[in-house]
Amino acid sequence: MMDLKVEPADVGLIGLAVMGENLALNLESKGHRVAVFNRTTDKTEALVQGRGRNKNFIAAYTLMELAGFLDRPRRVILMVKAGQAVDFLIERLVSLLEPGDVIIDGGNSHFLDTNRRHAWVESRGLLFVGAGISGGEEGALKGPSIMPGGSAAAWQSVKPLLRSIAARAEDGSPCCQWIGPQGSGHFVKMIHNGIEYADMQLIAETYHLMSNLLGLSPETMRNTFRRWNEGPLKSYLIEITADILGHHDQTGRLVLDQILDASGQKGTGKWMVNSALDAGQPLSMISEAVFARFLSARKDLRIEGAQRLAGPGVTPLEDQAAWIKHLEQALFAAKVIAYAQGFSLLRAAAAEFGWPLNYREIALIWRAGCIIRSVLLERIAQAYGRNSDLSHLLFDPWFQEQIGLAQDSLRKVTSAAVINGLAVPGLGAALSYYDGLRTERMPHNLIQAQRDYFGAHQYERMDQPRGVFFHTDWLGDRK
Repeated sequence: MMDLKVEPADVGLIGLAVMGENLALNLESKGHRVAVFNRTTDKTEALVQGRGRNKNFIAAYTLMELAGFLDRPRRVILMVKAGQAVDFLIERLVSLLEPGDVIIDGGNSHFLDTNRRHAWVESRGLLFVGAGISGGEEGALKGPSIMPGGSAAAWQSVKPLLRSIAARAEDGSPCCQWIGPQGSGHFVKMIHNGIEYADMQLIAETYHLMSNLLGLSPETMRNTFRRWNEGPLKSYLIEITADILGHHDQTGRLVLDQILDASGQKGTGKWMVNSALDAGQPLSMISEAVFARFLSARKDLRIEGAQRLAGPGVTPLEDQAAWIKHLEQALFAAKVIAYAQGFSLLRAAAAEFGWPLNYREIALIWRAGCIIRSVLLERIAQAYGRNSDLSHLLFDPWFQEQIGLAQDSLRKVTSAAVINGLAVPGLGAALSYYDGLRTERMPHNLIQAQRDYFGAHQYERMDQPRGVFFHTDWLGDRK
């Protein structure tokens, strides 16, 4: 039972793993009194007796106790692993809270689960928010990008809370804005993570080409990424890549050289690919980034392949300075295309679910705190500010001009990699997508003919309105 002398807490937080603990500390540092609960009580004790000692925390050891500690309307943030744990906690909390109270899922939940939970919680008279939170453990502590969506009636209650702990862009605005209904907040976070997959893949391929085609030393690569981080490629991922390339262990060895080349993942990239398949959207770059991680994990198979499969010898490229410039332009072009694919999927989801997504605001809240923060996002926000109904990011005049200038370097770099037998699935997918997008007549008339030939699937005609289908008796009509 709550001690009546205890001052009520502004917010409750459940789940004190790294992200949850750091978010709790962030909340407290912004003047909020925080009631904390963890399934295992040692985590709760570790916070209130450790990093949170003598700070404005209340330790709760049951969910009922947590609910009793909260000021009304009560706001409870879940920072637990996506899946059954979220459903279990929501069910328990609904029985303890009252109409008008808000449950906020701040984990990496799948947006379809959030759609379902939102409907169920609202049917019980409570409010539900699915908040995508990006920035890793540092962002959780110092200010993440936050993407809340769900019960619109909850926004006024959670707005001051979430904005107080969000990252601040250079203009001082908080990187937190209401996204829309249902699971739209978690959907936007999923798009963020998919773009992150692609961006990381592109940077890794660039590093691979620097090392294997140009023969650059780690120090030269580090300086190159540092220089790039002062121009159009300026971003968090470029910044940390430079740091990684300069990090040595106690023996003086580069730590990067000791790391096994097998990537892990937590599933959000796969969710985005599945969503693109469901929506019929060509999300080729993010798909290739996910598949590249799968292939990297098959280390034993690749060792055998390296011994068995023939390929060309690598011929180092001359004129390093010129090629470094081409790499910079190629990386820029591919990065823009990755963002464009992500925003195309956002448009498709908005149409499918009836979400009034504001693409300019989405770009703005990614400017700080999150993993894909970059100077490019300001340009994306400006593009959607000029035309909120822009059909494709690459059709914005500024992006159209920039991609036109950079595409030659993307071709040169991709060609050099292919000729030398170096896999660049991200850069290659970017170029293929770009060329496909600018192709007025693709060879898929033949595919439609084949489908009609073996399966009578029918086809549309160039000289007839769309939606009118025809079939040819390919065997009977042969001449």
